[in-house]
Amino acid sequence: MTMMTGATTPAHAAEARDAGIECHGLVRVFTAPGVEVQALQGLDLRIDSGELVAIIGASGSGKSTLLTILSGLDTPTAGSVRVAGVDLLALTRRQRIDYQRHTVGFVWQQTSQNLLPYLTTAENVAAVIALAGTARREGRTNRAARVTELLELLHIADVADRLPHELSGGQQQRAAIAVALANTPRVLLADEPTGELDEAASADVLAAMRRVNAELGVTMLIVTHDHTVADHVNRTVRIRDGRTSTETVRSVVRGADGVDEHVAEEFAVLDRVGRLQLPSDYLEALELRDRVRLALESDRIAIFPGDTAPRPSPSSADPDTARAGEEQS
Repeated sequence: MTMMTGATTPAHAAEARDAGIECHGLVRVFTAPGVEVQALQGLDLRIDSGELVAIIGASGSGKSTLLTILSGLDTPTAGSVRVAGVDLLALTRRQRIDYQRHTVGFVWQQTSQNLLPYLTTAENVAAVIALAGTARREGRTNRAARVTELLELLHIADVADRLPHELSGGQQQRAAIAVALANTPRVLLADEPTGELDEAASADVLAAMRRVNAELGVTMLIVTHDHTVADHVNRTVRIRDGRTSTETVRSVVRGADGVDEHVAEEFAVLDRVGRLQLPSDYLEALELRDRVRLALESDRIAIFPGDTAPRPSPSSADPDTARAGEEQS
């Protein structure tokens, strides 16, 4: 097995771009009498402004803990985290409330947490604008136009006058997205937004999120255990044991025959101290366990099971060492 030494996260290659979300060495430890659980163990993550990214991981991997920290509902035990340029560790209580009202929008998996049951779709969106204080700065006509704009963008303008229980599950989640966008947040966080939906409704919700990302330029992070969500985003980050383990980047490449080809590249994420997590299917295929053998070649690191690694050939070793060996022979 060979791992390229440059296999760091592609997002870090664009340091000049603004970071929508940036986490370094994020640690979150939960304690109770006689129990200590490390939900995050030095997690590193960068999402550029305007990106649409999915975080995937099994239950207990730390993805939900990450989301509660990014939303301002929790604070990390150690590390640093910035969202849209805001240092979440430096916020006062008042600043944290302002951050939650204006910088981030949040979509919960349970629709009952997103919508007030006694208000129509349009009224739910308008209520958020009013409660956040935007109502005092905008005229009634402008507020109504903002509500209509969001409902049309999410393809639910035809159900503007319906109560939540009169909507389908997919319509409820699209209404929830409209509510989360009411105050033009710079970052939208979604916790399992398709978790309670069937395949068709899930596709509609994810298509709506892509439209929002493309037309409004909002940075979007979807946290899910559903691997099919990966097909709807350009970058997928996998979390395992409280750290980012791999990233998959998808792109469209036009071949010599003029036909577009969808390409997916998988990257291992290398942290600041050189740690990486190999994909579990790689470990199983080569029966890698306990310890492995490493070989430094000219442009890569080779990883072998146990003691099966061959000695590096002169062509892959250091050029000066190779020349010295040739002279001695």
